[in-house]
Amino acid sequence: MSKIPANLRYTNDDEWVSIDGDTATIGITDHAQDALSDIVYLELPSVGDFFGVGETFGVVESVKAAADLLMAVSGDVTAVNEDLIDTPEQLNADPYGSWLIKVKMSAPAEFNDLMDADGYQEHLSALE
Repeated sequence: MSKIPANLRYTNDDEWVSIDGDTATIGITDHAQDALSDIVYLELPSVGDFFGVGETFGVVESVKAAADLLMAVSGDVTAVNEDLIDTPEQLNADPYGSWLIKVKMSAPAEFNDLMDADGYQEHLSALE
């Protein structure tokens, strides 16, 4: 059973989001890292890049598969977790402590469209 922290919001594509003011922090869920298995490579955008909801902002690769990282909220990238580029396996060890990017949201109301923990659990259950 995947861990699903109640204080975060979630996408159908297995990204988690937390907000602080108009800044969103985005990472991948425990379910995503578990499905990918041993993560070996991570490609992330540059600070200043803009992405709309659903656009690909990066790639995560494991020994089993590669997956696009899809933007959960629209906005400009303000920070990239450079440490993860060198040690992408940290995503397996601590997916909720290993954020990928921080984004200055251009439409903060989009956060409200994301699933809460219960909704994400229901989403995962429907996939089984």
